[in-house]
Amino acid sequence: MAAQASPADIHGVKVRGPLVDGETRCEHWHGPLDIIAIKFKCCGDWYPCFDCHQATADHSHAVWPIEERDEKAVLCGVCGQQLTIDEYLNSSSRCPVCASAFNPGCALHYHLYFETN
Repeated sequence: MAAQASPADIHGVKVRGPLVDGETRCEHWHGPLDIIAIKFKCCGDWYPCFDCHQATADHSHAVWPIEERDEKAVLCGVCGQQLTIDEYLNSSSRCPVCASAFNPGCALHYHLYFETN
């Protein structure tokens, strides 16, 4: 486990992980569309990505079950809106509040965060 990076304050939310910028980008995912953070089911802490959690947390991750899709667990790094899991999964890769584009490639990793069946 790597040393815990100091949490960054992103719109009043403490986001953990290495090299988080002001819109939630990290050392693993730092393209222009990499602008979300996810609250992890296992600990309730916010991270920009699975790799940041793996690198800094002292425990294994857990996925959000389908029956908890109304949980606010996704943060838009541009406007600070906290989205429910359902809102995020049904957003067509765009923030429903500020219309900023999210990385559509994140869909390939949904299974790391959310129960998908």
